[in-house]
Amino acid sequence: MPTSSTAPRAPRAPRDVVVVLLDSLNRHMIGAYGGEEFETPNLDRLAKRSVRFTNHHSGSLPCMPARHDLLVGALDFPWRPWGSIEVWEDALTRQLRRDAGISTMLVSDHPHLFEAGGENYHHDFGAWDYLRGGEDDPWRTRADTSQIGAPTLPPFRESGWRNYDLSRTFFREEADFPGPRTMTAAAKWLDQELGAQRRPEERAFLFVDEFDPHEPFDAPEKWASLYDDDWEGERLIWPPYTSGIKSEDAFESPELSAREARHLRSQYGAKLSMIDHWLGLMIDTVDRHDAWDTTAFILCTDHGIYLGERGMWGKPAVSVFPELGHIPLMISWPGVAPGICDALTTTVDIHATICDVFGVEPKHATHGYSLVPLIEGRSTSIREWALSGVWGREVHIANATSTFAKAPVAANRPLSMYSNRWSTMPVRIAPNLHRIKPDMRATLVKAVGSDVPVIRQPFDPSDDLPFWGRGAFSGDLLYNRFDQAHGDGVRNLAHTPEAIQMTELLVEALRAVDAPVEQLARLGIA
Repeated sequence: MPTSSTAPRAPRAPRDVVVVLLDSLNRHMIGAYGGEEFETPNLDRLAKRSVRFTNHHSGSLPCMPARHDLLVGALDFPWRPWGSIEVWEDALTRQLRRDAGISTMLVSDHPHLFEAGGENYHHDFGAWDYLRGGEDDPWRTRADTSQIGAPTLPPFRESGWRNYDLSRTFFREEADFPGPRTMTAAAKWLDQELGAQRRPEERAFLFVDEFDPHEPFDAPEKWASLYDDDWEGERLIWPPYTSGIKSEDAFESPELSAREARHLRSQYGAKLSMIDHWLGLMIDTVDRHDAWDTTAFILCTDHGIYLGERGMWGKPAVSVFPELGHIPLMISWPGVAPGICDALTTTVDIHATICDVFGVEPKHATHGYSLVPLIEGRSTSIREWALSGVWGREVHIANATSTFAKAPVAANRPLSMYSNRWSTMPVRIAPNLHRIKPDMRATLVKAVGSDVPVIRQPFDPSDDLPFWGRGAFSGDLLYNRFDQAHGDGVRNLAHTPEAIQMTELLVEALRAVDAPVEQLARLGIA
């Protein structure tokens, strides 16, 4: 079990807050967290001036549910699989801008923020800058015919066409890739803001939602061959989404050979090291303005990604193992010495921290606790448990040392989705995969913490489920996150008395957040 820092601290309230979210950032591959496989000099540089959290965890998964946790502050996964901000809640930027007069800016290359299912998270920022061309962003309709683009070896194409195949032909040099463009734009805005003649009461909040190192793991040279310089042939940049378990599930992907697996993993490392390099622009900007004494700099992620551990790749339909759910968090805070915090924390706590800094209080139900008492050394703990999961799948409960994944019983029913927006994730590479719509079985119930009616859509065992709720189950899982005896394996303790205690804690937690009664029933713990 890691220990907390005892370094003396003289905290000061930050004037400005910068949040940088690197998507799919694997904690165990960052040098500051003990990673040795890939180079992360700027992440390590930031860690040297930060409080480094060692017991931080994903809440709602995957991408957009995690943004909901961070920007809205309410756990998303107990109610729905994926979606935009509901009518009974607001992003924190609404209150920051309208109630507190904070200058708010979003810089992002994250395609899901600007498509159905994520279409209103940017609305209440004072301004936003969307850098196009990442993943399946429908940015171009034809390839660049100049043949100047894609300054790297050609990648292997998946079966089926992807928007990225067109977009990458317009990347003529490294600086044209979405990640570098995003960091450049963010550093430019931060430079202008910190260099402006601001009145004492003028404050700023910058959110950089950077899609790297999320797939595709496409990076130009020098990065592409940095960790695999003897690969021959087309590069592999799209990880299969596979659990490593033989399955008839249509969403399982073909297995990789050992050589292909090593190469694909190296390409994640290439993209990680590239975006780390460009992150340096933002750190340099704060250095140049000598603004560390007035700026809180938060580096976080939504979740990790499996890169062959236990035969798993991507984000398959399995319980959340440490590689996916035990995530990095580093916070540089004015007047606070670098150190380590081993308190249990989760994504909604970042939302509560930002609200605390700027003195705003959400008007809707939230689930986070401010990290400020931990950062300033006034407390050693803010929560006893943290919930995590994907809608419709296992529900996870973490305490200080263990994570328990409770699998559904029987047919994973009763199960309902609660939403008034019904903008679940479009799957562009599977256009025939229809989006689920409410039907006449739906009823209206009160939204949590509100008098606003919300559509509750039940699902029968014969119904199709939204994309992320699909897949088979393999029973309960309980593991100690700090057990180093099993390498990248996890010793399942679900048969021990501790599982009974964790089940009781899970019931307590679900009731504390007013989770739907169906959640407890489908898990067999009602």
